[in-house]
Amino acid sequence: MARNRSFLDKIFLFIKGLSMGLANKVPGVSGGMVSFVFGFYEELIYSFRKINYKAFLLLYNRRFKSFYYYVNGTFLLLVMGGSVFSYFSVSLLLDYFLRHYELYVWSSFFGMIIGSIYYISKDFNDWRRSNIISMVIGIVIGIAISFMSPAKENDNLWFVFFCGIIGVIGMTLPGLSGSFILILMGNYVLLLVDSVTMLYKTIIDVFTGDFSFMDSAVRIRYLKIIAVFTLGSGFGLVVTSHILGYVLKRWHQIVTSLIIGFIAGSLGIVWPWKMEVHKIVDGITVFDINGDKVIENYKRYMPDFSQLETWIAIFFIVIGAGLVLLIDKFGYERKEYSNE
Repeated sequence: MARNRSFLDKIFLFIKGLSMGLANKVPGVSGGMVSFVFGFYEELIYSFRKINYKAFLLLYNRRFKSFYYYVNGTFLLLVMGGSVFSYFSVSLLLDYFLRHYELYVWSSFFGMIIGSIYYISKDFNDWRRSNIISMVIGIVIGIAISFMSPAKENDNLWFVFFCGIIGVIGMTLPGLSGSFILILMGNYVLLLVDSVTMLYKTIIDVFTGDFSFMDSAVRIRYLKIIAVFTLGSGFGLVVTSHILGYVLKRWHQIVTSLIIGFIAGSLGIVWPWKMEVHKIVDGITVFDINGDKVIENYKRYMPDFSQLETWIAIFFIVIGAGLVLLIDKFGYERKEYSNE
C-alpha cells in the first residue's frame, strides 16, 4: 500500500490532511468521509494497522528507518501533520465563517456530502440484497444519531479516555462525525474547546518561558483531560483501524454500502436550516471558556423560499456538490495522465 510520491503528490496529500482536520472539527461532518472521497481512506486504515507489536519492536531495537517505512511514515506525517496544522490555522478561519455566515457554511457542507454520495456510489454496482440492507442500516443509524439528546458533561478521566476512543470514529468511519458524537456524549466543549484552548495557552506560555501555569490547578486539570483524551484517541485509532482493515478485506462491498448509508444519514445532521439549542442549567445559559454559548443540539426547520438568503444557500449547496465533482474529475484526469 505504501508507495513513492512526487513532491506535488506530497503537497496534495498535506492539503487533503488539512481538509480532513477541518472536517473533523465541524459537528456533523466526518473526516473519514473526506479521506474516502479523496481516495486515501484504505491507505489511512492500512497505515494505522501498521502501528502494532512489530512496529514497537523496531522502535525498541532503534531501527528507526525500518520503523518509518514499515508504518508508511511519509503518508502519516503528511496527513496527520496537515490535520493537526488545520486545527490551529485553517479551522480558525472556518470558525469566523460559521459565526458570521453559518447558513452558507452548512449549505456548502450539505452540498459536498450530496456530491460525496454520488461520487462514492457511482462506481458501486453490487446491489445485492445484503448490500442494500447494509446501506439502509447505515442511513437509519445516521438519521437516528442526528435526533438523539445529548448527555451531561463528564470529566471523569476513564470516561474521557472512552470519549477519545469513540470520538476518533469520525476519522476512521466515513459518515459518522466524531465531533457530533462528542456533543451527544456531553463532552464536545470540554474536550475540543476548553481543553484545546488551555493547551494552546500552555504551549504559548512554554515558548515565552512562563511556567506559572504549573501552579494553576485549573490549567493542570485541563492538561490532564486533553492528555487522557489524546491517549484514548490514539488507542481508538489503532484498535478501530485493525477492525476496519479486517472487515474491509473480508466484506468490502458490505462495508462500502454501510459507509454510503452513514454518509447519506449524516445529511440530517448538516441540514443547513437549523437553529442552535444552547445549553441551559438552572435557567442560566452555559458559556465555554472562550465566552461562547455552549451548543446542546440543533432544531431543524424548512426553509422559506420567499427569502433571498434561501436561494443563496441553495446556490452554495450546488457549489459544494460541484466542488466534489470537480475533485472527482481532477482525480480521474490525473489518474489517466499517470497511466500514459
